[in-house]
Amino acid sequence: MQQSLTREAFSLFSLEIGKSETTLSSVDQILDHLKGCIEADPAAVFIATFDHYAHTRALPNGQIHRDIRAASNIIFCFGLTLPTPQAMALRPRSIGVVELPESFHITFMEAPMPVANTAMESWARSVRNRENHGSTQINTDSES
Repeated sequence: MQQSLTREAFSLFSLEIGKSETTLSSVDQILDHLKGCIEADPAAVFIATFDHYAHTRALPNGQIHRDIRAASNIIFCFGLTLPTPQAMALRPRSIGVVELPESFHITFMEAPMPVANTAMESWARSVRNRENHGSTQINTDSES
């Protein structure tokens, strides 16, 4: 996992998983796996998936990096608290999954609830499901 700041305001978690490190072979299979994780969590609810690649590709001026083969989000919500009206700006949550030639890149924005971050980190790491896969270290850095 890599945690970074984007636009100096949003902390992002990222995990790159080599295709040899997982038995899952597509973005859709990873989304199905994550959906199972969400549905197994009593505090989370699955909302939808969004094919960002297809959406961007269909736009007249859409641009996609040449190495990106697929890109989708899984959208869900943790419902532990609703402390203020402003909390709605932080919800629902989303995990992005991108397929590159040799790897999958999983990313999400930090939630204000540590329990949600812990769950999302665990779900992302569970995609790396082959033995002898190397480190699952969480890294941090900043993006502008």
